[in-house]
Amino acid sequence: METSAISVLKRAVELDQSGRFQESLVCYQEGIQLLMDALKAVKDESKRGHYREKIKGYMDRAEQVKAHVNQMKEDGKYHEQIRISEDATGYSYEVLFKPYISSALTEVWVEDPYIRHIHQLYNFLRFCEMLLKASCNVQRIHLLTSQDEMDSSQQSSALAELKESLSAQGVTLDLHYSSTIHDREIRFDNGWIIKIGRGLDYFKKPKGRFSIGYCDYDLRQCQETTVDIFHSKHTKTLSE
Repeated sequence: METSAISVLKRAVELDQSGRFQESLVCYQEGIQLLMDALKAVKDESKRGHYREKIKGYMDRAEQVKAHVNQMKEDGKYHEQIRISEDATGYSYEVLFKPYISSALTEVWVEDPYIRHIHQLYNFLRFCEMLLKASCNVQRIHLLTSQDEMDSSQQSSALAELKESLSAQGVTLDLHYSSTIHDREIRFDNGWIIKIGRGLDYFKKPKGRFSIGYCDYDLRQCQETTVDIFHSKHTKTLSE
């Protein structure tokens, strides 16, 4: 327990120092809880005091980070950047989006011109599954993409099937097409805006169907890309 806490809190400090504040808050919260669990098992009073001091220090820093993030949100100046290097792993949708998902999240807008080919359609499916498993209450997902000129029937039938499947989960998929869309952006109605240079399609093709990373996106190698995260008190809709 103590080893796990140290590892998570070390990661929290690294993220904090690199300006990835929202991610660091997630790690601080997890690490502090692990340290508090470890404290319960400690009998030696001097060691318990050491644990309490550490917990207080990390809690104080987490509160400072939270206040800093909230002020930047209020001022409309929040921006952080994540650079995913070529062949990097550990950047599944769960890892990338988790820090920005909250219980207040109910609606998501996805603008991505490349939800067309079969692997891109699977990417979007994985993204939707991630939202369903997350600690939020997503009720509506909007997708704005371009039509596949080579095989529009495969694209339309796949998205129609996904729409029906999401409906069975109580989620509405609003689908729109544009022939001029170029930018890639994901917006949450809790104010977070995530812009990925390659959109959802930043993973490399696996070497085979039975190679590591085929099923688990945390183990899938990535293409080099940049992720920019902003926060706005007013999240625009696709029609604006």
